[in-house]
Amino acid sequence: MFRRRQKSEDAVEQLADDAISADEPADDVEGSADSESENNTELDPAERVGLPPAPRPDGPWDHSELEQPEEGRVDLGGLLVPGVEGMELRVEVAGDSIVAATLVLGNSAIQLQAFAAPKSEGIWGEVREEIANGITSQGGLVEEEEGPLGWHLRAQVPVQLPDGTQGVQLVRFVGCDGPRWFLRGVISGQAAVQPEMAGILEQVFQQTVVVRGEVPMAPRDPIVLKLPEDAQMVADGGAAPTEDGAGARFGSAALDPFARGPEITEVR
Repeated sequence: MFRRRQKSEDAVEQLADDAISADEPADDVEGSADSESENNTELDPAERVGLPPAPRPDGPWDHSELEQPEEGRVDLGGLLVPGVEGMELRVEVAGDSIVAATLVLGNSAIQLQAFAAPKSEGIWGEVREEIANGITSQGGLVEEEEGPLGWHLRAQVPVQLPDGTQGVQLVRFVGCDGPRWFLRGVISGQAAVQPEMAGILEQVFQQTVVVRGEVPMAPRDPIVLKLPEDAQMVADGGAAPTEDGAGARFGSAALDPFARGPEITEVR
């Protein structure tokens, strides 16, 4: 089932988008990046910025790396997302383009978005630093950790709750640099709070396939997605809220997985 909604201005998504949308040179400057990388072979391990993309033995995958990349996956054009039983898949729109997909499973969710990146160096270290700075500047807390998906951020983001009070939203930002692309994931809900619940969403991230294409793109430009031909669209607000809050968490545009759910702790 697909739900299509306008791109949210939610604090978490806005912070991530701000980090991605910083001005970058176009692909034709990759040669200069190559030479700079060669001159900085000995880097402080804490730096982790401007490094070549790390190996991806367990994914995420580039379209060219698999013999049958579409098998078992939902074709969204720029992303091939693994199908999981019981999942709800949402798409997010910026203008006339679909730029992100959110997989909702129970009380957890992961938002997936792919971007163009330089050929010679990864951008996850830089983006991670920008996201962390944005969250801390708003009074949030960020902890950088290394886990099954590599370096990621575990964050407490200040948000305004539906009743107007202030709270915090617990999320994880994960990322992976690939060949001329960068894939970002934002994990929310139970999976952001309880590590034992995160396994299936981490596997979704790892088994996602990025279809970068050959069209020239500036680094950090979003890779546009599309709807599958057999998609069943459900209008925003199609599911009424229920007493247990399930409908409210995942049934309407105003209550998307990044705005409500068990990841929010009310502050009084």
